[in-house]
Amino acid sequence: MIHLNIGSNLNSKYGSRFDNISIATNLLLNSKIKIIKISNFYETPSYPNKNLPKFLNVGLIVDYQDNYLSLLKEIKLIEKKLGRIRTQKNDPRTIDIDIIDFKGEIKKTDKLILPHPKCHLRNFVLFPILQITPDWFHPILKKNAQFLIDKLSQKSRIEITRLQKNVNINI
Repeated sequence: MIHLNIGSNLNSKYGSRFDNISIATNLLLNSKIKIIKISNFYETPSYPNKNLPKFLNVGLIVDYQDNYLSLLKEIKLIEKKLGRIRTQKNDPRTIDIDIIDFKGEIKKTDKLILPHPKCHLRNFVLFPILQITPDWFHPILKKNAQFLIDKLSQKSRIEITRLQKNVNINI
């Protein structure tokens, strides 16, 4: 099982944060990535600067037949198409696609760390995972999403909002 997380907190020339995530999802579909399941949208304050625009995120379960470095390459191309400009860490962005878990693999390269090194600390990763894969276990910590959510601060658990809105997919 492969978990991705897509986030946006800036509008782009293509539209709103919702549009950016929907377009990114459709671009994933148009590549060799098969989407199995998508969470609702979740909204959270920007971190660490809460004065920046709020983030929208979705979690995805995907199937991909190639390796994690090929998947990362596909993701970087999609981010570039949507105008992602890498500036300072935690700056606002039109799109951000992270590989959270790639088939339970544990890897550390100069390009990618698997599982995502901070996934167990992020509400916008854990809540979508809990929604779409409640039986998922962190490959290193061997803990499920609910356990990891319960370990988050109360503030982190209450500052996330599940929206009753879904990604628009073009089939």
